[in-house]
Amino acid sequence: MRYLWAVLGLVCVALAAIGMFLPFLPTVPFLLLAAFFFARSSKRLHHWLLGHPRFGPAIIDWQERGVIRRQSKWLSSASIALAFVLSVAMDLRPMLLLIQAFLLVGVSLFIWSRPEA
Repeated sequence: MRYLWAVLGLVCVALAAIGMFLPFLPTVPFLLLAAFFFARSSKRLHHWLLGHPRFGPAIIDWQERGVIRRQSKWLSSASIALAFVLSVAMDLRPMLLLIQAFLLVGVSLFIWSRPEA
């Protein structure tokens, strides 16, 4: 079972890394999942992730204090807006746009309701 947790953690780290460049793929949720999986599979991978200069601080902020940095909030908001603009540009059906808008507003409200580091 530990190997499955480790593989899932590595997949989440890969998705988070891709998400740093793609606006529709969230980074931090995948990092939080990776930390969860690594905590159950490998102390070495868990410590590596928490100590990572790019990924670690956001995970530690969330785990210890439930906070999201202001810069992350702005980047998330920009990514959310860009994802919606791309959906409109792809001429998605109005019902899909409405559902997406509802979900993205909910995500945005959650992000901006968290305390800041």
